[in-house]
Amino acid sequence: MSTTGKPPRSRRVPPRRVRSLAIATVAATLAIGLAACSGGPASTNAVGDGKGGSSIETTLAFTLSSGFDPANASSAVATAVNQHIFEGLVDLDPVTREPYRALAKDDPTASADGRTYTVSLRDGVKFSDGTPVTAEDVAWSFTRVLKPADPKTPPLMQGFVSFIDSVEAKDATTVEFTLKYPFALFAERISVIKIVPKAKTADAAAAKAFDTAPIGSGPFKMDSASKESGIKLSRNPNYAGPRPAKVDTMTWNTTTEASARVSDLQGGRVQAIESVPYLNVDALKGKYTVDVKQAFNQVFLMFNSAAAPFSDKRVRQALHHAIDKDAVIKTALNGYGSPATSYLDEGNKDYQKAATVYDYNPEKAKALLAEAGVPNLSFRLDTTDNSVVKDVAPLVIEQWKKIGVNASLNTVPSSAIYGDIVPKDTFRVLMATGDPSVFGVDTDLLMRWFYYGETWPGQRYRWSDANRKAMANLLDKAAQTSDEAARKALWKQALDLAAEEAALYPVLHTKVVTAYDPAKLTGFSGAATTGLYFLGASRSG
Repeated sequence: MSTTGKPPRSRRVPPRRVRSLAIATVAATLAIGLAACSGGPASTNAVGDGKGGSSIETTLAFTLSSGFDPANASSAVATAVNQHIFEGLVDLDPVTREPYRALAKDDPTASADGRTYTVSLRDGVKFSDGTPVTAEDVAWSFTRVLKPADPKTPPLMQGFVSFIDSVEAKDATTVEFTLKYPFALFAERISVIKIVPKAKTADAAAAKAFDTAPIGSGPFKMDSASKESGIKLSRNPNYAGPRPAKVDTMTWNTTTEASARVSDLQGGRVQAIESVPYLNVDALKGKYTVDVKQAFNQVFLMFNSAAAPFSDKRVRQALHHAIDKDAVIKTALNGYGSPATSYLDEGNKDYQKAATVYDYNPEKAKALLAEAGVPNLSFRLDTTDNSVVKDVAPLVIEQWKKIGVNASLNTVPSSAIYGDIVPKDTFRVLMATGDPSVFGVDTDLLMRWFYYGETWPGQRYRWSDANRKAMANLLDKAAQTSDEAARKALWKQALDLAAEEAALYPVLHTKVVTAYDPAKLTGFSGAATTGLYFLGASRSG
């Protein structure tokens, strides 16, 4: 608001310069910036449409384990699909992570005090069913996340946009955002909210149907999807935005079986595969392009921190200290990973080493268990059926035996883990993968995914109210801090809290390896996150 009684001056950021918002915003604004993505049932057997150059076929490393409503979609398959069928006002390129205008006609316009932003829609934009995208749809897409009908079950995306107070349609093509406080990465962060038709999501029944039959304004539309037959996508004939589809159709096969993905590529069934088995990297080089990229993607341990003995952080810390991470990475990942020394991977621009680092120290692990009064610890380790987790978990269990801890292994699809096992009071320990970097890579966003709100800290690892409040206060305070050094210091406190408590904490960060046939696919590159992305890709043979 203006302190002079006059309307605040507005200014428009120069065209095609979305990233400059973090610099151009008034000094009071701040420079800060979600399924966990995990696997599902064993495999699918979708078949390409045989149109050659008009189609792309691929095989993903996960199977469908959630719906597609972008307010809540968290599975690896759904989030990758959503990048192709939905748009935000601004989107992040899934490979370069650079922001670009999607539904927005121009860059968002900020008020002088950084508390209000105005965004206009590009001309004539339509959903894939031919209905127009209006400012009311945009306002609704944000409001349903910020102020859901049932506050007790907030959408997964809510924590990412908590700095927004309200969103209002000013006319048919203009939206106004009112912020709780200045937020310099406004333009990038609003990319997490994908725009949906209000008419098809306005009530619970409509939203439930939409979750399985989504309609967006992106370059592709989804024709079918199932755990058994994979995903079928086709060109959205109503799309007229900056990333038009360059093929008529796409077929996404899905399997958690690493050998099946390699066979699909080598047999010519597909042009690209996700999550190349580390032992197959050298064999694929030459004929195929192999992208190796350091990732945030982590293998983590999560505990029911409300249930003894895991309510004692010393027990959680002991199990981390008992893991020889270098040996695990060498054996299970063929060296394609790094031990976690912080919640953030060491390649992140905002990386800070945590005060508590879980180096391999079996004697310390034994001492912590003794201090906690927990002899002869025995429990069931639940894991998702992600291929990396399936390789890592048995090695970890063997290392735990060296400190007198016995764990049985229970590996099931991700949908069963989060839908059935984790919600029950009998749940104790989980090993899974998580990668909220599909939504963004700034510290604020990455930490809010696992440590803010209800879904993870409240419902899944049952963190204490005190710890949840402390973490929320640190992240919120950092979000409102304009001084970069002060903000980074607050983030360090948050990183240290996550490390010391270890209610959910990474064992290691992986490298992501993608392979594709350059003779058949152009304009494609692997991403440093889960999923495959074909925006701008085409068939060349």
